[in-house]
Amino acid sequence: MKLSSGISIGQFIPGESYIHSLDPRCKIIGVFILLAAPFIAKSPADFIPVAFCLAALARFARIKLGTVLRSGRPVLFLVAFTIILNMFWTPGHELARFGPLRVTEEGVTLAFCIGLRLYFLVMFAAILMMTTSPMAFASGLESILSPLVALRFPVSEMAMMMTIALRFIPTFFEETDKILKAQISRGADFESGGMLKRARSFIPVLVPLFVLVFARAENLAIAMESRGYVPGAPRSRLNPLVWTARETASILCLAAFTIFTVLWDRYIPEFVSPWLGSR
Repeated sequence: MKLSSGISIGQFIPGESYIHSLDPRCKIIGVFILLAAPFIAKSPADFIPVAFCLAALARFARIKLGTVLRSGRPVLFLVAFTIILNMFWTPGHELARFGPLRVTEEGVTLAFCIGLRLYFLVMFAAILMMTTSPMAFASGLESILSPLVALRFPVSEMAMMMTIALRFIPTFFEETDKILKAQISRGADFESGGMLKRARSFIPVLVPLFVLVFARAENLAIAMESRGYVPGAPRSRLNPLVWTARETASILCLAAFTIFTVLWDRYIPEFVSPWLGSR
């Protein structure tokens, strides 16, 4: 039983690709531009260019597409639940009936569109986190939100909290995996019995896990305090952010892709719709 297997939420994969070298502000803005594409799509066929874009980003990042797709495992249950819910509760032309529940043509189309939207949102965010170190992400986010300082919004503190949270997600899963293995080696059984029994068997895992989490948080607070960290104090940067023509060209390419998605949605070939669903 390995809890952390295939989980890459918040995981940074070092590399020397084109996307790795981009300014973090460019990548953050680019992800928000890309998020418009799944929401524009109104049928499963409209997600074809979005899928090609995801594959192209993985190629430019020199990350295996399978690694990117595995990052969506934690939300697969939510995607499946969303698909089932919309499939049975959307009014329209009836395709099948299961007792009081009925499947409609409009419900099938809407269900798959919502499920694909959610999944692609996670995929684009995963590429951002895989190609951006936590410190670079915090610096980029702080720079983008810097105008809010005039409104006395704690931009620096919020960026620091997000960085720490993202950094602790892989650590949290690693510690959980170690505790699970230790308990299994002592004869603990987490897979047999009913749901209530299995939930009770996880109590010996949760107690030491919370102890470790609070201990790590205290150690981090002591380390930051000993290094003179003061919330809100002005700080210099070892590697200042630099926006070049390459970042501008990347943003323009992503904007052009979003426009192409709108055109694809409006002028999709008629021979594709019968195979992949029509609006």
